[in-house]
Amino acid sequence: MTSTYSQYEQALDYIYSFTDYEREPRPRDPSFYDLRRMDELLIRVGDPHLKAKTVHIAGSKGKGSVAAMIASVLTTSGYKTGLFTSPHLHVFNERIRLDGNLIADDELVALVNKLHPHVEAVNEKATYGRLTTFEVITALGFAHFEEKKADFQVIEVGLGGRLDATNVVRPEVCAITSISFDHMESLGNTLTQIATEKAGIIKPGNVVVTSPQAEETDTVIEKTCLERQAKLIRIGVDVTWQELGYDSHWQSLQVKGRLGSYQMTIPLLGQYQLENATTAVAALEVLIEKGYHISRDSIVDGMAGVSWPGRLQVLRRNPTVVVDGAHNQYSAACLREALKQHFDFERAILIIGVSSDKDLSAIISELKPLFDEVIATHSIHPRAMPTASVVAGCRRHGVTTLATEDISVALPLALSRAGEKDLICITGSLFVVAGAIEQAGYLF
Repeated sequence: MTSTYSQYEQALDYIYSFTDYEREPRPRDPSFYDLRRMDELLIRVGDPHLKAKTVHIAGSKGKGSVAAMIASVLTTSGYKTGLFTSPHLHVFNERIRLDGNLIADDELVALVNKLHPHVEAVNEKATYGRLTTFEVITALGFAHFEEKKADFQVIEVGLGGRLDATNVVRPEVCAITSISFDHMESLGNTLTQIATEKAGIIKPGNVVVTSPQAEETDTVIEKTCLERQAKLIRIGVDVTWQELGYDSHWQSLQVKGRLGSYQMTIPLLGQYQLENATTAVAALEVLIEKGYHISRDSIVDGMAGVSWPGRLQVLRRNPTVVVDGAHNQYSAACLREALKQHFDFERAILIIGVSSDKDLSAIISELKPLFDEVIATHSIHPRAMPTASVVAGCRRHGVTTLATEDISVALPLALSRAGEKDLICITGSLFVVAGAIEQAGYLF
Protein backbone atom coordinates (compact mmCIF):
# COMPACT_ATOMS: atom_id res chain seq x y z
CA MET A 1 0.00 0.00 0.00
CA THR A 2 1.61 3.25 -1.11
CA SER A 3 1.06 6.47 0.77
CA THR A 4 -0.21 8.31 -2.29
CA TYR A 5 -3.16 7.48 -4.54
CA SER A 6 -3.50 8.63 -8.10
CA GLN A 7 -6.71 6.82 -8.91
CA TYR A 8 -10.24 6.95 -7.54
CA GLU A 9 -10.56 3.17 -7.90
CA GLN A 10 -7.47 2.64 -5.74
CA ALA A 11 -8.98 4.84 -3.05
CA LEU A 12 -12.17 2.77 -3.08
CA ASP A 13 -10.14 -0.44 -2.96
CA TYR A 14 -8.46 0.86 0.17
CA ILE A 15 -11.76 1.84 1.80
CA TYR A 16 -13.20 -1.61 1.12
CA SER A 17 -10.06 -3.44 2.24
CA PHE A 18 -11.27 -3.41 5.85
CA THR A 19 -13.98 -5.50 7.48
CA ASP A 20 -17.26 -4.38 5.91
CA TYR A 21 -20.31 -5.06 8.07
CA GLU A 22 -22.60 -3.95 5.25
CA ARG A 23 -21.42 -7.11 3.51
CA GLU A 24 -20.72 -9.25 6.58
CA PRO A 25 -23.20 -8.60 9.42
CA ARG A 26 -21.93 -9.23 12.94
CA PRO A 27 -23.73 -9.66 16.30
CA ARG A 28 -24.28 -6.84 18.79
CA ASP A 29 -20.92 -6.94 20.51
CA PRO A 30 -18.52 -4.13 21.44
CA SER A 31 -15.65 -6.28 20.19
CA PHE A 32 -17.06 -5.75 16.69
CA TYR A 33 -18.38 -2.19 17.24
CA ASP A 34 -16.12 -0.22 19.59
CA LEU A 35 -16.47 3.55 19.36
CA ARG A 36 -13.19 4.12 21.15
CA ARG A 37 -11.26 3.37 17.96
CA MET A 38 -13.36 6.02 16.17
CA ASP A 39 -12.47 8.47 18.94
CA GLU A 40 -8.81 7.57 18.52
CA LEU A 41 -8.89 8.16 14.76
CA LEU A 42 -10.85 11.39 14.97
CA ILE A 43 -8.57 12.86 17.66
CA ARG A 44 -5.60 12.18 15.39
CA VAL A 45 -7.19 14.18 12.53
CA GLY A 46 -8.38 17.10 14.65
CA ASP A 47 -11.90 16.07 15.65
CA PRO A 48 -13.59 17.06 12.37
CA HIS A 49 -16.93 15.65 13.61
CA LEU A 50 -17.22 18.47 16.14
CA LYS A 51 -16.76 21.37 13.72
CA ALA A 52 -20.24 21.59 12.13
CA LYS A 53 -23.57 21.69 13.94
CA THR A 54 -25.10 18.22 13.76
CA VAL A 55 -28.51 16.67 13.19
CA HIS A 56 -28.36 12.94 13.98
CA ILE A 57 -31.01 10.53 12.68
CA ALA A 58 -31.66 6.87 13.54
CA GLY A 59 -34.56 4.49 12.83
CA SER A 60 -35.53 1.43 10.82
CA LYS A 61 -37.55 3.09 8.08
CA GLY A 62 -37.43 6.64 6.74
CA LYS A 63 -34.25 7.93 8.34
CA GLY A 64 -32.64 8.62 4.96
CA SER A 65 -35.72 10.47 3.74
CA VAL A 66 -35.83 12.60 6.90
CA ALA A 67 -32.12 13.35 6.57
CA ALA A 68 -32.55 14.40 2.93
CA MET A 69 -35.51 16.63 3.84
CA ILE A 70 -33.69 18.38 6.67
CA ALA A 71 -30.55 18.88 4.57
CA SER A 72 -32.61 20.34 1.70
CA VAL A 73 -34.28 22.86 4.01
CA LEU A 74 -31.00 23.87 5.67
CA THR A 75 -29.40 24.45 2.25
CA THR A 76 -32.45 26.45 1.16
CA SER A 77 -32.08 28.49 4.36
CA GLY A 78 -28.59 29.53 3.27
CA TYR A 79 -26.55 27.17 5.43
CA LYS A 80 -23.71 25.18 3.91
CA THR A 81 -24.96 21.68 4.67
CA GLY A 82 -23.33 18.26 4.58
CA LEU A 83 -25.40 15.10 4.19
CA PHE A 84 -24.01 11.68 5.16
CA THR A 85 -26.11 8.63 4.27
CA SER A 86 -25.75 4.93 3.51
CA PRO A 87 -25.78 2.77 1.52
CA HIS A 88 -25.39 4.33 -1.92
CA LEU A 89 -27.55 3.43 -4.91
CA HIS A 90 -25.12 3.80 -7.79
CA VAL A 91 -21.79 5.40 -6.85
CA PHE A 92 -19.94 5.61 -3.55
CA ASN A 93 -19.85 9.43 -3.71
CA GLU A 94 -23.61 9.57 -2.98
CA ARG A 95 -22.81 8.89 0.67
CA ILE A 96 -21.08 12.25 1.19
CA ARG A 97 -22.79 15.37 -0.18
CA LEU A 98 -22.54 19.10 0.35
CA ASP A 99 -25.57 21.22 -0.55
CA GLY A 100 -26.82 18.37 -2.70
CA ASN A 101 -23.53 17.91 -4.58
CA LEU A 102 -21.72 14.59 -4.37
CA ILE A 103 -18.13 14.60 -3.18
CA ALA A 104 -15.91 14.75 -6.27
CA ASP A 105 -13.63 11.84 -7.16
CA ASP A 106 -10.47 13.90 -6.66
CA GLU A 107 -11.73 15.18 -3.31
CA LEU A 108 -12.31 11.63 -2.13
CA VAL A 109 -8.83 10.58 -3.27
CA ALA A 110 -7.27 13.53 -1.42
CA LEU A 111 -9.15 12.69 1.77
CA VAL A 112 -8.13 9.04 1.63
CA ASN A 113 -4.51 10.18 1.24
CA LYS A 114 -4.92 12.48 4.24
CA LEU A 115 -6.49 9.86 6.50
CA HIS A 116 -4.39 6.91 5.37
CA PRO A 117 -1.44 7.29 7.82
CA HIS A 118 -3.83 7.85 10.73
CA VAL A 119 -5.96 4.84 9.85
CA GLU A 120 -2.84 2.71 9.58
CA ALA A 121 -1.56 3.96 12.94
CA VAL A 122 -4.83 3.14 14.71
CA ASN A 123 -4.98 -0.29 13.11
CA GLU A 124 -1.37 -1.06 13.89
CA LYS A 125 -2.00 -0.49 17.60
CA ALA A 126 -5.51 -2.05 17.40
CA THR A 127 -6.05 -1.14 21.07
CA TYR A 128 -9.81 -1.38 20.60
CA GLY A 129 -9.83 -3.51 17.49
CA ARG A 130 -9.22 -2.57 13.88
CA LEU A 131 -11.17 0.10 12.06
CA THR A 132 -13.94 -1.10 9.73
CA THR A 133 -14.94 0.11 6.29
CA PHE A 134 -17.94 2.04 7.61
CA GLU A 135 -15.85 3.69 10.32
CA VAL A 136 -13.35 4.87 7.71
CA ILE A 137 -16.18 6.12 5.47
CA THR A 138 -17.74 7.99 8.41
CA ALA A 139 -14.42 9.68 9.20
CA LEU A 140 -14.07 10.65 5.52
CA GLY A 141 -17.51 12.27 5.66
CA PHE A 142 -16.65 14.30 8.75
CA ALA A 143 -13.31 15.34 7.23
CA HIS A 144 -14.98 16.48 4.00
CA PHE A 145 -17.54 18.59 5.84
CA GLU A 146 -14.77 20.18 7.90
CA GLU A 147 -12.69 20.97 4.81
CA LYS A 148 -15.69 22.57 3.14
CA LYS A 149 -16.48 24.54 6.32
CA ALA A 150 -20.02 23.19 6.51
CA ASP A 151 -22.35 24.99 8.89
CA PHE A 152 -24.43 21.85 9.43
CA GLN A 153 -23.95 18.14 8.93
CA VAL A 154 -27.00 15.90 8.73
CA ILE A 155 -25.85 12.43 9.71
CA GLU A 156 -27.82 9.26 9.10
CA VAL A 157 -26.99 6.36 11.41
CA GLY A 158 -25.62 3.35 9.55
CA LEU A 159 -26.82 0.53 11.80
CA GLY A 160 -28.58 0.72 15.16
CA GLY A 161 -27.24 3.77 16.96
CA ARG A 162 -25.57 2.97 20.28
CA LEU A 163 -22.47 1.37 18.72
CA ASP A 164 -22.72 2.97 15.27
CA ALA A 165 -19.65 4.82 13.98
CA THR A 166 -21.67 8.03 13.66
CA ASN A 167 -22.49 8.05 17.39
CA VAL A 168 -19.48 10.22 18.20
CA VAL A 169 -21.30 13.44 17.30
CA ARG A 170 -22.78 16.02 19.68
CA PRO A 171 -26.08 16.83 18.01
CA GLU A 172 -28.19 19.96 18.20
CA VAL A 173 -31.18 17.65 17.74
CA CYS A 174 -31.62 13.97 17.04
CA ALA A 175 -34.54 12.18 15.43
CA ILE A 176 -35.67 8.57 15.64
CA THR A 177 -37.91 7.47 12.80
CA SER A 178 -40.22 4.45 12.84
CA ILE A 179 -38.60 1.39 14.42
CA SER A 180 -39.45 -2.10 13.17
CA PHE A 181 -37.89 -5.54 12.93
CA ASP A 182 -34.72 -5.26 10.87
CA HIS A 183 -31.05 -6.27 11.18
CA MET A 184 -32.01 -8.64 14.00
CA GLU A 185 -28.68 -10.47 13.79
CA SER A 186 -26.98 -7.26 14.90
CA LEU A 187 -29.64 -5.42 16.90
CA GLY A 188 -31.69 -8.08 18.70
CA ASN A 189 -34.83 -10.13 18.23
CA THR A 190 -37.38 -7.95 20.04
CA LEU A 191 -38.56 -4.40 19.43
CA THR A 192 -37.34 -3.51 22.91
CA GLN A 193 -33.81 -4.67 22.08
CA ILE A 194 -33.83 -2.93 18.69
CA ALA A 195 -35.23 0.29 20.20
CA THR A 196 -32.55 0.23 22.92
CA GLU A 197 -29.88 0.22 20.23
CA LYS A 198 -31.56 3.02 18.27
CA ALA A 199 -32.12 5.12 21.41
CA GLY A 200 -28.38 4.93 22.02
CA ILE A 201 -27.98 8.13 19.98
CA ILE A 202 -29.79 10.13 22.71
CA LYS A 203 -27.25 12.25 24.60
CA PRO A 204 -27.72 13.87 28.04
CA GLY A 205 -29.69 17.09 27.72
CA ASN A 206 -30.45 16.40 24.05
CA VAL A 207 -33.69 17.23 22.23
CA VAL A 208 -35.23 14.12 20.62
CA VAL A 209 -37.90 13.99 17.93
CA THR A 210 -39.56 10.61 17.53
CA SER A 211 -41.91 9.36 14.84
CA PRO A 212 -44.97 7.34 15.91
CA GLN A 213 -43.77 4.06 17.43
CA ALA A 214 -45.11 0.77 18.74
CA GLU A 215 -45.92 0.94 22.46
CA GLU A 216 -42.88 -1.04 23.60
CA THR A 217 -40.60 1.05 21.42
CA ASP A 218 -42.12 4.27 22.70
CA THR A 219 -41.54 3.06 26.27
CA VAL A 220 -37.82 2.52 25.61
CA ILE A 221 -37.38 5.97 24.04
CA GLU A 222 -39.31 7.70 26.83
CA LYS A 223 -37.30 5.90 29.53
CA THR A 224 -34.00 6.78 27.84
CA CYS A 225 -35.00 10.44 27.59
CA LEU A 226 -35.93 10.51 31.30
CA GLU A 227 -32.65 8.88 32.30
CA ARG A 228 -30.62 11.32 30.21
CA GLN A 229 -32.79 14.37 30.92
CA ALA A 230 -33.48 14.78 27.23
CA LYS A 231 -36.52 16.64 25.93
CA LEU A 232 -38.88 14.40 23.93
CA ILE A 233 -41.06 15.68 21.06
CA ARG A 234 -43.55 13.13 19.72
CA ILE A 235 -44.88 13.21 16.17
CA GLY A 236 -48.63 12.66 16.23
CA VAL A 237 -48.89 14.24 19.70
CA ASP A 238 -46.76 17.39 19.94
CA VAL A 239 -46.49 17.92 16.18
CA THR A 240 -49.22 16.66 13.85
CA TRP A 241 -50.04 16.55 10.15
CA GLN A 242 -53.04 16.41 7.86
CA GLU A 243 -53.05 15.08 4.32
CA LEU A 244 -54.33 17.62 1.80
CA GLY A 245 -54.09 15.78 -1.53
CA TYR A 246 -51.93 13.66 -3.80
CA ASP A 247 -51.44 12.20 -7.26
CA SER A 248 -48.82 9.89 -8.72
CA HIS A 249 -46.16 12.64 -8.60
CA TRP A 250 -46.56 14.47 -5.30
CA GLN A 251 -48.34 14.80 -1.96
CA SER A 252 -49.54 17.87 -0.06
CA LEU A 253 -49.88 18.17 3.68
CA GLN A 254 -50.40 20.62 6.50
CA VAL A 255 -48.02 20.30 9.44
CA LYS A 256 -49.09 21.83 12.74
CA GLY A 257 -45.85 22.39 14.58
CA ARG A 258 -45.06 23.76 18.01
CA LEU A 259 -43.99 27.10 16.50
CA GLY A 260 -46.33 27.43 13.55
CA SER A 261 -48.24 25.79 10.74
CA TYR A 262 -46.75 24.79 7.39
CA GLN A 263 -48.58 23.89 4.19
CA MET A 264 -46.27 22.09 1.80
CA THR A 265 -45.97 19.78 -1.18
CA ILE A 266 -43.36 17.03 -1.36
CA PRO A 267 -42.24 15.10 -4.48
CA LEU A 268 -42.19 11.80 -2.53
CA LEU A 269 -45.04 9.30 -2.43
CA GLY A 270 -46.49 7.13 0.33
CA GLN A 271 -48.29 7.92 3.60
CA TYR A 272 -45.08 7.27 5.51
CA GLN A 273 -43.43 10.22 3.73
CA LEU A 274 -46.01 12.51 5.32
CA GLU A 275 -44.86 11.18 8.69
CA ASN A 276 -41.24 11.65 7.64
CA ALA A 277 -41.91 15.22 6.51
CA THR A 278 -43.54 16.01 9.85
CA THR A 279 -40.56 14.53 11.69
CA ALA A 280 -38.23 16.72 9.62
CA VAL A 281 -40.27 19.86 10.37
CA ALA A 282 -40.29 19.07 14.10
CA ALA A 283 -36.49 18.73 14.10
CA LEU A 284 -36.12 21.98 12.13
CA GLU A 285 -38.30 23.77 14.68
CA VAL A 286 -35.85 22.70 17.40
CA LEU A 287 -33.10 24.40 15.40
CA ILE A 288 -35.26 27.53 15.07
CA GLU A 289 -35.68 27.56 18.86
CA LYS A 290 -31.90 27.43 19.16
CA GLY A 291 -31.59 30.62 17.13
CA TYR A 292 -30.90 29.35 13.64
CA HIS A 293 -32.51 31.31 10.82
CA ILE A 294 -34.95 28.95 9.15
CA SER A 295 -38.07 30.62 7.78
CA ARG A 296 -41.46 29.14 6.97
CA ASP A 297 -40.78 29.82 3.29
CA SER A 298 -37.45 27.99 3.37
CA ILE A 299 -39.13 25.00 5.02
CA VAL A 300 -41.82 24.92 2.33
CA ASP A 301 -39.35 25.48 -0.54
CA GLY A 302 -36.77 23.05 0.84
CA MET A 303 -39.33 20.29 1.26
CA ALA A 304 -40.62 20.87 -2.28
CA GLY A 305 -37.11 20.49 -3.66
CA VAL A 306 -36.06 17.35 -1.81
CA SER A 307 -34.67 14.47 -3.88
CA TRP A 308 -34.41 10.94 -2.54
CA PRO A 309 -34.30 8.34 -5.36
CA GLY A 310 -35.21 4.68 -4.99
CA ARG A 311 -38.13 5.26 -2.67
CA LEU A 312 -41.42 4.76 -4.47
CA GLN A 313 -39.78 6.23 -7.57
CA VAL A 314 -41.58 6.04 -10.92
CA LEU A 315 -39.24 5.05 -13.75
CA ARG A 316 -41.77 5.06 -16.58
CA ARG A 317 -45.46 5.03 -17.52
CA ASN A 318 -47.58 2.73 -19.72
CA PRO A 319 -46.83 0.34 -18.15
CA THR A 320 -46.00 2.04 -14.86
CA VAL A 321 -42.65 0.88 -13.46
CA VAL A 322 -42.00 1.72 -9.81
CA VAL A 323 -39.00 0.95 -7.60
CA ASP A 324 -38.90 0.99 -3.80
CA GLY A 325 -36.31 -0.14 -1.28
CA ALA A 326 -38.75 -1.92 1.07
CA HIS A 327 -36.77 -4.63 2.84
CA ASN A 328 -38.75 -5.70 5.91
CA GLN A 329 -42.35 -6.52 6.80
CA TYR A 330 -43.28 -3.03 7.93
CA SER A 331 -41.88 -1.30 4.85
CA ALA A 332 -43.47 -3.92 2.57
CA ALA A 333 -46.87 -3.20 4.12
CA CYS A 334 -46.30 0.54 3.60
CA LEU A 335 -45.34 -0.11 -0.01
CA ARG A 336 -48.46 -2.19 -0.67
CA GLU A 337 -50.73 0.56 0.64
CA ALA A 338 -48.84 3.29 -1.24
CA LEU A 339 -49.15 1.42 -4.56
CA LYS A 340 -52.90 1.06 -4.02
CA GLN A 341 -53.21 4.72 -3.09
CA HIS A 342 -51.18 6.39 -5.82
CA PHE A 343 -51.60 4.20 -8.90
CA ASP A 344 -54.47 2.81 -10.95
CA PHE A 345 -53.61 -0.45 -12.70
CA GLU A 346 -55.22 -3.57 -14.09
CA ARG A 347 -52.58 -6.19 -13.25
CA ALA A 348 -49.47 -5.99 -11.10
CA ILE A 349 -46.13 -7.75 -11.55
CA LEU A 350 -43.67 -7.95 -8.66
CA ILE A 351 -39.92 -8.23 -9.20
CA ILE A 352 -38.29 -9.12 -5.89
CA GLY A 353 -34.78 -9.69 -4.68
CA VAL A 354 -33.65 -9.51 -1.06
CA SER A 355 -30.50 -9.65 1.02
CA SER A 356 -29.77 -12.99 2.66
CA ASP A 357 -30.35 -11.61 6.17
CA LYS A 358 -33.90 -10.40 5.46
CA ASP A 359 -37.19 -12.05 6.42
CA LEU A 360 -38.42 -12.93 2.93
CA SER A 361 -41.46 -14.74 4.30
CA ALA A 362 -42.69 -11.64 6.12
CA ILE A 363 -42.13 -9.44 3.05
CA ILE A 364 -43.98 -11.83 0.73
CA SER A 365 -46.88 -12.17 3.16
CA GLU A 366 -47.46 -8.41 2.89
CA LEU A 367 -47.02 -8.09 -0.86
CA LYS A 368 -48.63 -11.21 -2.33
CA PRO A 369 -52.29 -10.05 -2.12
CA LEU A 370 -51.54 -7.19 -4.53
CA PHE A 371 -49.64 -8.97 -7.30
CA ASP A 372 -50.73 -11.23 -10.14
CA GLU A 373 -47.23 -12.39 -11.05
CA VAL A 374 -43.92 -12.62 -9.21
CA ILE A 375 -40.45 -12.65 -10.75
CA ALA A 376 -37.53 -13.53 -8.49
CA THR A 377 -34.07 -12.06 -9.00
CA HIS A 378 -31.00 -10.99 -7.07
CA SER A 379 -28.56 -8.09 -6.99
CA ILE A 380 -24.80 -8.17 -7.45
CA HIS A 381 -24.26 -7.43 -3.76
CA PRO A 382 -22.39 -10.19 -1.86
CA ARG A 383 -25.22 -10.45 0.68
CA ALA A 384 -27.88 -11.01 -1.99
CA MET A 385 -30.10 -14.05 -1.45
CA PRO A 386 -29.74 -16.45 -4.43
CA THR A 387 -32.64 -16.43 -6.86
CA ALA A 388 -33.38 -20.09 -6.12
CA SER A 389 -33.85 -19.28 -2.43
CA VAL A 390 -36.18 -16.38 -3.26
CA VAL A 391 -38.23 -18.68 -5.50
CA ALA A 392 -38.42 -21.32 -2.76
CA GLY A 393 -39.50 -18.73 -0.20
CA CYS A 394 -42.25 -17.41 -2.47
CA ARG A 395 -43.51 -20.91 -3.26
CA ARG A 396 -43.82 -21.69 0.44
CA HIS A 397 -46.49 -19.00 0.41
CA GLY A 398 -48.20 -20.62 -2.57
CA VAL A 399 -46.89 -17.94 -4.93
CA THR A 400 -45.90 -19.19 -8.38
CA THR A 401 -42.63 -17.47 -9.19
CA LEU A 402 -40.48 -17.08 -12.31
CA ALA A 403 -36.72 -17.25 -11.73
CA THR A 404 -34.22 -14.88 -13.37
CA GLU A 405 -30.49 -14.57 -12.97
CA ASP A 406 -30.44 -10.82 -12.35
CA ILE A 407 -32.35 -7.58 -12.89
CA SER A 408 -31.07 -7.21 -16.46
CA VAL A 409 -33.19 -10.28 -17.27
CA ALA A 410 -36.04 -9.70 -14.80
CA LEU A 411 -37.05 -6.23 -15.96
CA PRO A 412 -37.26 -6.98 -19.71
CA LEU A 413 -39.19 -10.15 -18.86
CA ALA A 414 -41.70 -8.19 -16.80
CA LEU A 415 -42.08 -5.60 -19.54
CA SER A 416 -42.76 -8.34 -22.08
CA ARG A 417 -45.58 -9.67 -19.88
CA ALA A 418 -47.15 -6.31 -18.95
CA GLY A 419 -49.88 -4.40 -20.72
CA GLU A 420 -49.96 -0.61 -20.93
CA LYS A 421 -52.32 -0.34 -17.95
CA ASP A 422 -50.33 -2.70 -15.74
CA LEU A 423 -47.92 -1.98 -12.88
CA ILE A 424 -44.42 -3.39 -12.42
CA CYS A 425 -42.87 -2.95 -8.98
CA ILE A 426 -39.23 -3.78 -8.18
CA THR A 427 -38.46 -4.08 -4.47
CA GLY A 428 -36.91 -6.06 -1.62
CA SER A 429 -33.51 -4.36 -1.52
CA LEU A 430 -31.97 -1.01 -2.39
CA PHE A 431 -29.33 -2.96 -4.28
CA VAL A 432 -31.99 -4.51 -6.55
CA VAL A 433 -33.57 -1.07 -6.91
CA ALA A 434 -30.22 0.42 -7.96
CA GLY A 435 -29.84 -2.29 -10.59
CA ALA A 436 -33.33 -1.60 -11.90
CA ILE A 437 -32.71 2.14 -12.18
CA GLU A 438 -29.47 1.50 -14.06
CA GLN A 439 -31.17 -1.05 -16.33
CA ALA A 440 -34.01 1.38 -16.99
CA GLY A 441 -31.44 3.80 -18.40
CA TYR A 442 -30.76 1.27 -21.17
CA LEU A 443 -34.37 0.18 -21.75
CA PHE A 444 -36.42 3.38 -21.54
